Amino acid sequence: MSKSTLSNLPADAGPKAAPNREGIVKALNEDLAREYKAIIQYVVFSAALKGAQYGDIAAQLKEHAKQELEHALEIARQVDYLGGKPTIKPAAVEFSDDSKKMLEIDLKGEQETILNYRNRIREAEIAGEFALSEALRRIISQEQDHEIDLRDALGI
Repeated sequence: MSKSTLSNLPADAGPKAAPNREGIVKALNEDLAREYKAIIQYVVFSAALKGAQYGDIAAQLKEHAKQELEHALEIARQVDYLGGKPTIKPAAVEFSDDSKKMLEIDLKGEQETILNYRNRIREAEIAGEFALSEALRRIISQEQDHEIDLRDALGI
C-alpha cells in the first residue's frame, strides 16, 4: 500500500506539524492516481465478470465507475485550486480472470482509498483547508457505499 509522507502516521495520531499545500497536493495526486485506477478496473471488471451470481454487481460496478470519475474530477479541481498540477498517471491497475478475485481486488482498493481519504481529511482540517475536507467527506461517503456493495457481493 502506497502512502504519502503525510499519511504515515497511525489513524489516531495527528501530524506533528501542519501539512503544507505542497504536501497536500502530492498526497491528493496519489489519491487521484487511485481514482483513475478504480475507474479502469470498474470499467473492465463490469464487462469481464462471468456468472449469473455476478449480474447485479456488474451493473453496480458501472455505477461505481461513473462515481469514481466524479471523484477524480473533484480531486483534480482541488489539486488545481491548491496550485498543483493534477497527475495524468493511474496507480498500477490490477486484473484477474477470476470473477471473485476481481471483486476482492476492488474491495481492497476501496479500503485503501477510504483509509487514505480519512487521513487526507485530517490533514486538510489541520491545514485550514475546510472546503477540501468537506469535498473529501462527500467522496468518502460514496467510497464506503462501494465497499458495502462489494462486501455484499462477496458475501462478507
